[in-house]
Amino acid sequence: MRIARSLLAACVLALGVATPAAASTPIDKKLSFTCPFPLIGLQKLDVEVKASFDVPAAPGGTFTTADLAVAVTVPDKSTRGLALVGAASIEGTASAGVTLANGPLTLPLALPLTVAKTAVPASGPFTTNASGSVPPVQLPNAGRTTLTIGGFSARLTPKKADGSFTGLGSFTSDCTLDAGQDPVLLSFDLGASRDYGVTGSTTLKALGATAPVTGSFTGFTPAFDRTRAEFKVFGFVPGTADLLFSPDGPQTGELTGDGFVAHAKLALALPQVTLFGLPVADAGCRASASIPVELRSGSGFTPATGGPVSGQYAIPPLTGCGTFTAYLSSLVQSDGNTFAVTLAAR
Repeated sequence: MRIARSLLAACVLALGVATPAAASTPIDKKLSFTCPFPLIGLQKLDVEVKASFDVPAAPGGTFTTADLAVAVTVPDKSTRGLALVGAASIEGTASAGVTLANGPLTLPLALPLTVAKTAVPASGPFTTNASGSVPPVQLPNAGRTTLTIGGFSARLTPKKADGSFTGLGSFTSDCTLDAGQDPVLLSFDLGASRDYGVTGSTTLKALGATAPVTGSFTGFTPAFDRTRAEFKVFGFVPGTADLLFSPDGPQTGELTGDGFVAHAKLALALPQVTLFGLPVADAGCRASASIPVELRSGSGFTPATGGPVSGQYAIPPLTGCGTFTAYLSSLVQSDGNTFAVTLAAR
């Protein structure tokens, strides 16, 4: 039972045991797990995992694992316990739980493993081997990426020499990683985030106005400074609207050749709105929902220097603006608003 679990654990390890983030890197790691066995209780198993893996050079690439081989050493007490019920061999399956963290993405993975049929001696330790395929995983985000081992569940079947079941039948056991060991199997920085300065503009369709845009762009995360749009209502009533776009939750994206597309989610605050120079909105005036916008790099963009980036967005109804909330919403709410900015590496 433990064997299978340990094997399973090893399988998980195999997905990302090495610490360097280099392509086609071989790994060889040893860990110990504790698993419950029928009749004899908790037992410790030593697991050795060997594998090789490829880490993508940039966000959007695929992380793959190959040549997975898991060897589990079963201690003498476990061997004698299996022999006691007449077990001549043991085989089974297992499922390991690991957590892959890639920037803001947290992805639980279940890794299947097949425990090969292995002869059980009368006494003494023995080694059983397991194998399994690890599906490729796309890593969409730049930044720290880690693979952490969790719990395991194994379904094992000891059999007699004639192939019949022992009195144990098939049993399920859960293994835990022994304390004092590092649960992080793999840790690396994926596509070091580049930092850019931002200059450009945003066009507000309903207001018929354009406001300058400055700020920063790190990885796939835009952070724009407060800006001001000047407009006229009915063509002659002067007004201003201060705009503050800020990241709202995790920001994701992917590389596209030499460029990228950022799936931004922005909160929009309008801390000051005036008509005829008089304030007409409360300080809490803001868009009532997050604003999604795909910011795509354009022709001439290079990661090393930067270049043009643009995208369209819709402004939802406003809230928190006070007495004139409904009227201000009618002025601002619209589709077809745009960002047109230039990123400059710094």
